[in-house]
Amino acid sequence: MTVPGSGSSRAGRMIRQPEGYRAFIPASLPPDPPLAFDAQLATVLARASTALGRLDGVAATLPNPELFVAMYVRREAVLSSQIEGTQSTLDDVLAFEIDAGRAAMPSDIKEVVNYVAAMSYGLDRLETLPLSLRLLREIHALLMDGTRGGEKSPGEFRKSQNWIGGRTLAEAAYIPPPEHEMRIALGSLERFLYDSSDLDPLIACALAHAQFETIHPFLDGNGRMGRLLITFLLCHENVLQRPVLYLSHYLKQHRASYYDRLMAIRFSGDWEGWLRFFLTGVAEVAREAEQTARHIVKLREDVRQRAQATRMSASTFRLLDYLFEQPLTTVNATRDYLKISYVAANGLIGELCDLGVLTETTGNNRNRVFRFGAYLDLFAEVKVDESEVAEPGLSLR
Repeated sequence: MTVPGSGSSRAGRMIRQPEGYRAFIPASLPPDPPLAFDAQLATVLARASTALGRLDGVAATLPNPELFVAMYVRREAVLSSQIEGTQSTLDDVLAFEIDAGRAAMPSDIKEVVNYVAAMSYGLDRLETLPLSLRLLREIHALLMDGTRGGEKSPGEFRKSQNWIGGRTLAEAAYIPPPEHEMRIALGSLERFLYDSSDLDPLIACALAHAQFETIHPFLDGNGRMGRLLITFLLCHENVLQRPVLYLSHYLKQHRASYYDRLMAIRFSGDWEGWLRFFLTGVAEVAREAEQTARHIVKLREDVRQRAQATRMSASTFRLLDYLFEQPLTTVNATRDYLKISYVAANGLIGELCDLGVLTETTGNNRNRVFRFGAYLDLFAEVKVDESEVAEPGLSLR
């Protein structure tokens, strides 16, 4: 795949620039020579497709699938931002949401909130606008607004050279294409996004994500944008009816392998190795999300049965449904949501504490926060049986 001594592969070529550094100029998609679909790659593709189908089916059986989606979007936003160095947790974001009117937004939480907004905006825009460079710029502007890197031309493709690794170009581990070559590569990527119908959608998604990261078209936020692109592609191609598959968990766990696979594309043309890694991740994360969805259904039935056994009021059941949307709450938030008195809201929360559904987390007498721990724990990092998802010869550790 690599031409010895030339710095070239079927993924592109290294070209020395007038300033002296060597930048990578990507070849157009799909790869040429074509992908080698051996038995191993066909197997991991089949596993990923089957896992996605099962996830989509189970998500549709949830009493309110949109609540499941909302929690998963928040979780993805947290994990994707953590890959870039933020420290916010899912609990931090949920706590801010119930107190947003009274507290300044910390910068780490702002990044997560922006990610959620960018995800929602992009999915809505896909109803009327093709997945295009224009849409990517719009999403990037939302993603970077008011955050670290927000001064680096949000919503605009870069007009200067960037690099990955090291403090200077001379120390860089990887240098993406210079601006003029970047714009050519972006045009080629957009054409691929418009028409990749000859490829399985999962294969097309994997190729597009890797190509976007190789082009690195923004001064900042490329990692988050590339991960958003995966979700947009899967929904745009109707692989998923709802955005319930997010790879940030997998990529965070296997960060070194992720970067190694991308570099192997650039310098060895190893698209097949990348595809095996990507599809293994899709299968693993889809199975994990399917398990979570099934546990949510079981948990909802359990807490409602316990509430019925103690003859709780209709307002209690409305509060239970609310907790599946907002699993951290306060008396004031409950009062506002249910439109009842403070005293009544306090009484309902007390009933659910007695039932073991809610736990007070602050230990204070005022400004108390109550946590639906059994539900939130379902969104913690979950391990699945690796033998069900791993490709032969690829460790998930």
